[in-house]
Amino acid sequence: MNRLEQHRTLLTGAASGIGQATVLRLLAEGASVVAADVSAEGLEKTRGQAQERGVGERLTLLNMNIGDEQSVVDGVRSAVQTLGGLDSLVNAAGILRASHTESTPLDLWNQIININLTGTFVVVREALPALLQNPRSTIVNFSSTSAAFAHPYMAAYAASKGGIQSFTHAIALEYGRQGLRAVCVAPGSIKSGITDATPGYVPPDADWALFAKLSPILPTELESGGAGMGDPSAVAGVIAMLVSEDGAFITGTEIRIDGGTHA
Repeated sequence: MNRLEQHRTLLTGAASGIGQATVLRLLAEGASVVAADVSAEGLEKTRGQAQERGVGERLTLLNMNIGDEQSVVDGVRSAVQTLGGLDSLVNAAGILRASHTESTPLDLWNQIININLTGTFVVVREALPALLQNPRSTIVNFSSTSAAFAHPYMAAYAASKGGIQSFTHAIALEYGRQGLRAVCVAPGSIKSGITDATPGYVPPDADWALFAKLSPILPTELESGGAGMGDPSAVAGVIAMLVSEDGAFITGTEIRIDGGTHA
């Protein structure tokens, strides 16, 4: 299926997990992709997988730190120049840290908000002029099931993802008449670099019973931190739909992809 021939995408968080899977899916459907991440090593792995699939010729790597404004300004400009314009933006980059809320230091709170929420804003701000050159364009931001459902020890992360969700609604309304669609995906119980690292971030004295309701009801073959997880390709397929004409009437909303964890 080549729904995305001649489609030009900038995708952040492309070095691993859902971001990497989405790069591969968009390339498979015919898109040209600038894959951005702070990890040069991870980006090379993404390139290797693209080359194995025979779609590497439409992939460009971009080392960009969404937590640094100048890096984003320079990176988005480079991506637009490389692609000759921009049809969609996918903001998959982000971090997760966990701690008891009463002992969360302000610098940790600020780090999570700065990368997840402010970083998403800066990338969107810099990409908007290029996106609005088109009569139809799309932004897909990454929220999380934690934005709407309780995830213990993750108050800062949940706040950042809730902010992304509200931000996405706002820009969907602001730019809808100019043909821009803005949508959130809200993954949950999806195996990724973040979920693999989560057990290492959870406080040593955590009450693991609080995580009892955070399991998918659909059967899964993957695990992360001892819990059943879905494949990142499940989210990648939804994103491919959203940036294609199949998603042409979807905007100002979020799509939860969690295998029924929060059914």
